[in-house]
Amino acid sequence: MKNDYKTIKPMKEIPDQLRKLRRQFLRYQQAEIVYSLSHKKLLELASDAGAIYRFDSTVLINREIFDAYLERFHEPARKITAEEVEDE
Repeated sequence: MKNDYKTIKPMKEIPDQLRKLRRQFLRYQQAEIVYSLSHKKLLELASDAGAIYRFDSTVLINREIFDAYLERFHEPARKITAEEVEDE
């Protein structure tokens, strides 16, 4: 019974392992689905981020670079007042 509990360390390792399993590069069609963006907007943002890799006829987007770039557009949460809730 004493050994039924798991230590915290393996539980912290799981997210790290999942991050490693996640694809590093996405094709345009995959990225459009993952990020819910149109092809044109995805091309624009990925190009601005410098996340595009081209070889032969294949175009890939580096997910880590693109995610870091998207974080620039994150807006912090704001406090909603009771009046705003009533207006909705």
